[in-house]
Amino acid sequence: MNYGFVRVAAAIPCVKVGDCKNNAQQIESLIVQAEGKGAEIICFPELCVTAYTCGDLFSQQLLLDDAEMSLISILDFTRSLDIISIIGVPVAYHGTLLNCAAVIQKGKILGLIPKTYLPNYKEFYEQRWFTSSDVHGDCTVLICGQQVPLSRNLVFNTPSCSFGVEICEDVWAPIPPSSILTLKGAEIIFNLSADNEGVGKHDYLKSLLAQQSARCLAGYVFAGAGFGESTQDLVFAGKALVYENGLLLEENERFSFKEQLVISEIDVERLRAERRMNTTFSTSIEKVKGISMQQIDTELFAPKSFDLTRKISPTPFVPSGRALGERCEEIFAIQIEGLAKRIVHTQAQNVVVGVSGGLDSTLALLVCAKTFDKLGLPRKGIVGVTMPGFGTTGRTYANAMRLMESLGITIREISIKKSCLQHFADIGADPEKHDVTYENGQARERTQILMDVANQMNGLVVGTGDLSELALGWATYNGDHMSMYGVNASIPKTLVKHLVKWAAENIIDETSQDTLMDIVDTPISPELIPADETGEITQKTEDLVGPYELHDFFLYYTLRFGFRPSKIYYLAEHAFGEKYTIDVIKKWITIFFRRFFSQQFKRSCLPDGPKVGSCSLSPRGDWRMPSDASATAWIEECNKLMA
Repeated sequence: MNYGFVRVAAAIPCVKVGDCKNNAQQIESLIVQAEGKGAEIICFPELCVTAYTCGDLFSQQLLLDDAEMSLISILDFTRSLDIISIIGVPVAYHGTLLNCAAVIQKGKILGLIPKTYLPNYKEFYEQRWFTSSDVHGDCTVLICGQQVPLSRNLVFNTPSCSFGVEICEDVWAPIPPSSILTLKGAEIIFNLSADNEGVGKHDYLKSLLAQQSARCLAGYVFAGAGFGESTQDLVFAGKALVYENGLLLEENERFSFKEQLVISEIDVERLRAERRMNTTFSTSIEKVKGISMQQIDTELFAPKSFDLTRKISPTPFVPSGRALGERCEEIFAIQIEGLAKRIVHTQAQNVVVGVSGGLDSTLALLVCAKTFDKLGLPRKGIVGVTMPGFGTTGRTYANAMRLMESLGITIREISIKKSCLQHFADIGADPEKHDVTYENGQARERTQILMDVANQMNGLVVGTGDLSELALGWATYNGDHMSMYGVNASIPKTLVKHLVKWAAENIIDETSQDTLMDIVDTPISPELIPADETGEITQKTEDLVGPYELHDFFLYYTLRFGFRPSKIYYLAEHAFGEKYTIDVIKKWITIFFRRFFSQQFKRSCLPDGPKVGSCSLSPRGDWRMPSDASATAWIEECNKLMA
């Protein structure tokens, strides 16, 4: 199965200006290479059959005849090939010359798309030779012995996707043809270009293509003219770029003197999910109802083996490099503003935070400290409550105390041991039996203390639970599940660690840094079960519910795109490589979906909290799911996974 992925190619041949036979051979060579690599569709540069820089040679009948004969040669070459090729060629029609893209497959020209916007400024003067698609509208032309539809309003439907074509300058227009094509069903846009180089122009082009692919919720494949074009006045570096909804999947090395072939896979299923969720896209379809669009079906493809070549990040919530620091800074700003508004609105002079020495409570405490700083309030108004219990270890207790001291907040220590033992006695629970009552009783006792302390001080309780815990239901109902404002509610566990580390390195004074770095290195645990004889943590969360990096991966693709378990499993195989066996991935994805469905009742009554990224489980925001929805179909598919 391809799981919705479509393999595409952008090809840069080494052309010779005016030598159509040579250029056709170059094109054929790249087509067969792409076919051999499993590409379904390949796109070439603008006017690649003749070369773009022919100038007034475009008025020579010999060149036009040679171009048509070379196109016939390419058609003959592709008769036994499944691959769809999009090739730039000049086409004479009714006393005009059109700069066209020919879409061909198995020896047939499926359609011709003429360029609409002909640049005629600065170094460009295409209107000297060519006529815009506006002149002829939708028509049929006889070329290479075939009657072929000629129109800019063509959408091609393959067994795996629908696509449209625009040419170079078209994408620079205020309303590019691709905007209309995508609203008429095209999921991938191919752009045949002869974009010349200039200082700073490449970055501008990349931002333009990223924006257009994002605006259209589409894949975008760009192939630009390269080495071999005339350098009389301009230089063409041979740009090949593949985008998916604003994300650059693949690009080539510019200024190469050799032919190039760039291949990647566009996730069309992901694009379809984006379009279904984005009601603005569906509303916009109404705006183009009056535009007629011809739908052209391509030939069926013979089944091919498929191996994903594009990189799948194992941490979709966590960017790499410089972007990670920028992400952390922005998330902190969102959390701080969210909490600040709640404090100002409630006129609270105090906030209460349960501080355990773990990652989540540390992040919440840091947000409180920076919020009070920004509001000009003394940090003593932050009441950090550490509540040692049966499972509290010396390491986490010491870190909690040191952090609160270094941040200069009000510290309260309230042990829960006596009150929990009394409670267990009251309900007849055996404290030696470390079951769910034993664990949840401690969590609810802590929450009661926080709520009552907040009442004492006319303050509000700041929640510490994160997105990953909410997805798995790894929270005690009406225990740590509840607060008055949950600042971490939409932050996944894999990102919490990076946020704390970033804060230690960038926004917190040096006295807190060592403590924060040790908290980052501490195993994740609710510490509800007594420590071992050496005082070390015995209850490690990831031993019980599974690795958070796997669960965050499953969560991202479930929430963000609505992928089915089999596709998420397939992506996880590629993302995690040899780190986890397929048996391990299957085990935890099954547990993920079982818990995700069964624990919805906890998410249906979540306290307020700010959304910081693309995913949230707030019942008032991104996720509205019945608490009694059946997980049967999802679990059955998990059980059928190869392992």
